[in-house]
Amino acid sequence: MSEERNFTPEFVFTTSRSSGPGGQNVNKVNTRVELRFSVNSSLLLTEEEKKQIHTVLGNRINTEGELLLVSQSERTQLKNKEVVIHRFYELLTKALTPRKKRKKTRPTIASQLKRLEEKKKIAQKKKNRRTPES
Repeated sequence: MSEERNFTPEFVFTTSRSSGPGGQNVNKVNTRVELRFSVNSSLLLTEEEKKQIHTVLGNRINTEGELLLVSQSERTQLKNKEVVIHRFYELLTKALTPRKKRKKTRPTIASQLKRLEEKKKIAQKKKNRRTPES
């Protein structure tokens, strides 16, 4: 759905020192990649899509209306950039995919009888634990 649209011009990348893998480079190279995507000012999203993204991904969007994704799992900046872009498109696709409406169903007679039988067994077990009345 969102793969056909190219959001890369609207991405803002920042890099910093990663706490993840990197060996001897870990204290010298900025391998941590942070992707910022402004949902509110995006030209490729409709207003309905923006609302949908805010409801589904609201916990990932900061007060400025930016979707924030971070990757520091790989040893190179390029790999982390690819990971974060891939994750962005996955999240966007998941957020914009309409959810199926739940169809109300009734429990079957067999399942109701099974439930009642289980309740009777548990009640009997608890009754057997009581001290006998003398």
